[in-house]
Amino acid sequence: MKAMVITGFGGPEVFAQTEVDKPTPGKNEILVKVYATSVNPADCGVRQGFFGPRIKLPAILGYDVSGVVEAIGENVRDFQVGDQVYYPIELMDGQGANTEYHVANESIVTKKPSNLSHTEAASVPVAGGTAWAALFDRASLKVGEIVLIHGGAGGVGSFAIQIAKAAGAYVYTTCGSYDFDLVKSIGADRVIDYRRKNFIDIILRETGGEGVDVTFTTVGGDILAKSLIATKVDGRAVTVTGVQGDLNAAIGKNITIHFVHLDRPRPKLEALKTLIQREQIKPVVGMTFPLNQVAQAHQRLEQGGTDVHGKIIVQVTG
Repeated sequence: MKAMVITGFGGPEVFAQTEVDKPTPGKNEILVKVYATSVNPADCGVRQGFFGPRIKLPAILGYDVSGVVEAIGENVRDFQVGDQVYYPIELMDGQGANTEYHVANESIVTKKPSNLSHTEAASVPVAGGTAWAALFDRASLKVGEIVLIHGGAGGVGSFAIQIAKAAGAYVYTTCGSYDFDLVKSIGADRVIDYRRKNFIDIILRETGGEGVDVTFTTVGGDILAKSLIATKVDGRAVTVTGVQGDLNAAIGKNITIHFVHLDRPRPKLEALKTLIQREQIKPVVGMTFPLNQVAQAHQRLEQGGTDVHGKIIVQVTG
């Protein structure tokens, strides 16, 4: 079968199209024909060698899957051949979805939302699951609370806005002015241009000096540290990135800081499926590339720009 493989670490040019053996499902496993995957920041980090020797080469990247069950192994109970499914792949797996077929343990797999195409569904597992884990599993977001989401036009951020709104929260978000219409269309109540405005001053002024209940950071640098100033006493802060800056403000205000890694994905994807099928969440797909152009997809994500928002999808089949 066809796969895009890396045999070394570096820039997008390390991808090479290769023929690899089609996998066979073992006990409790299913074989999935991959229709689409996506590019996450973690893909780029793995390709660049950020995770070092934990990634065994040659490796197939791509950590989202939307596809169709082609075969089932022994003891599989929840899926049948022909089921349309979606799921995230463990980062250190080394056998990702930039290929025509993937084998997964059924425990991580969920049936795909019926109202999404495979292209749309491939945007959900990692980004949507991470947003869910951040807001509910870690921050314990409650109805009526105020949340600040940094990077609202990105993959995780665009899901976080919609999840928070579905939970009954008031949502502040930061992004470039060129993405204002997008984030407003998916539910943001108050949008702040991070390049031209001071989000701390705006939030403290508009909340009577109290700040937000929850701040969720999807971008790096010292944004988390700054956000603590705009977070309430006894508030919660969550991040999916590394951090810089002074976090001591959390001590005086008794703010709990959480670092999030997606685990136990199935219940999160089941919950997201419910909201998606109720049309309370709509994936934001920014760009689509064919499998043989996965290098270009990585390049676009890393370059960023005014036309890069939501998720970048890699179309594998069809």
